[in-house]
Amino acid sequence: MSLYARALRYLARREYSRMELEKKLSDCEYAVDEIKHVLDKLEQQNFLSDERAAEQMVHVRGRKYGSKRLRYELQMKGIAEHIIDDTIKNFKQVEFSSAYALWNKKFGTAPSSSGERNQQIRYLLGKGFPFEVVSKVLDDSLEMDN
Repeated sequence: MSLYARALRYLARREYSRMELEKKLSDCEYAVDEIKHVLDKLEQQNFLSDERAAEQMVHVRGRKYGSKRLRYELQMKGIAEHIIDDTIKNFKQVEFSSAYALWNKKFGTAPSSSGERNQQIRYLLGKGFPFEVVSKVLDDSLEMDN
């Protein structure tokens, strides 16, 4: 199988960032120059796009994780900082609803003690949500119980 066909087969399954696909293809022992040439060709044909890869990842992982975690994961995939900023900016519009849905699924009721509140805060912070979003989720849960 040619390198180009192999790269297309990977891209048919899901979106990859350029760095991810380059690493995946380099595991197959192709020459570095040949890999870079194929990746350039795929980008020119719009088959490979870091923007689409970032959007897809945020769309899928944004249901479970907050903007801080998503930013970190995008950086690990080699996505450029300006693309990350744009993608996260769009995600921030729905981040509260994602955090609230996750909180509701896990806990469902407002904390009745400071220990419970701290547990819920740690859970949402651990999922990568900023403290402002976490506190708003918990404040809204208290208002709904009253």
